[in-house]
Amino acid sequence: MKKVLFTATVDSHILNFHIPYLEYFKDNGYEVHVATNGDDEIPFCDKKHKVSFERSPFKKNNINAYRKLKAIIEAEKFDLIHTHTPMGSVLTRLAAVNSRKSGTRVVYTAHGFHFYKGAPKKNWLIYYPVEKILSRVTDDLITINKEDYDFASRKLKAKNTYFINGVGVNRDRFKRSMSDTEKLRLRKELGIDENDIVLIYVAEISKRKNQEMLIKVMEELHDENIKLLLVGSDSLNGKINKLVSEKKLGDRVHLLGFRKDIPNLIEISDIYVSASNQEGLPVNIMEAMNMEIPVIATDCRGNRDLILDRESGFLVPLNDVDNFVDKIKTVLREKSLVDKMVEKSKDRMEKYYLDSVKKEMINIYEKN
Repeated sequence: MKKVLFTATVDSHILNFHIPYLEYFKDNGYEVHVATNGDDEIPFCDKKHKVSFERSPFKKNNINAYRKLKAIIEAEKFDLIHTHTPMGSVLTRLAAVNSRKSGTRVVYTAHGFHFYKGAPKKNWLIYYPVEKILSRVTDDLITINKEDYDFASRKLKAKNTYFINGVGVNRDRFKRSMSDTEKLRLRKELGIDENDIVLIYVAEISKRKNQEMLIKVMEELHDENIKLLLVGSDSLNGKINKLVSEKKLGDRVHLLGFRKDIPNLIEISDIYVSASNQEGLPVNIMEAMNMEIPVIATDCRGNRDLILDRESGFLVPLNDVDNFVDKIKTVLREKSLVDKMVEKSKDRMEKYYLDSVKKEMINIYEKN
């Protein structure tokens, strides 16, 4: 029986993005293994390995993770390894060096390089040399945005380099399904009136996702009927909560934390906003596009792959608060333009749906 191993730093990455591919291998007679630093049960997984991956490259646990993973790979003799997430992929490719010489094929999906146009110099000094070296022990390097693909094709040394359209969005999960009564009930639960304009941003509270910019936007809007929903777990230890309190925006900015009802929250909203500093290919924006609400996003890698400015949404320069405010007012004022943008964004979604992306991935898996 052939064997395949999927690795990622955390279970959630596998659960959110890769279950369809585990199912594909299972259906094709493979013994499916998963290695993460987590204890969740993974569907279509025959053997789960807990490996002490850490997100930070400076954690000592990563040394133990490398040793354990190397032992697993050499003992199991996998036919194919598909690795994800930055540290998970670094350690997996190092651990698979000897096995690759014996015929194990190593596939790596870069969900967004840490080095990119406009990235801090330290990112280029730390992460670029690592990726350049490890690309030489990578059979198939998969990128999910044009900037990364162009760079990898020119500068990295993987055996094959591919560009596919993200991880695939489930067209059936993110679609409108609520009645007007259900929408009103959910709005009431969140302290939102029927006639309020709701902005929503679904992302981990972090420096990279840049929620601080949206707090400044809300401060400049001066409209009590415009509310902002920030949905996601907090990795900034309450910094944004404190900022909201200092700006006296607590009645207009709602930090909802981690939620499982994202489609419903998007459906009760009027505008999707993203202030991110950088992205791979943001699933959150694709979900909003699929649910047919207008998108205003910062003009960064990943966002610009999805949004054609003034055609399928608005792109705003990073941290340009006044421009962002202006675009919100434009969306509220120009309904005919918004209708055209929403229609265009829905059309663009076809190539990002799971059924399309899955075909691309299977073609790569079956090439060798």
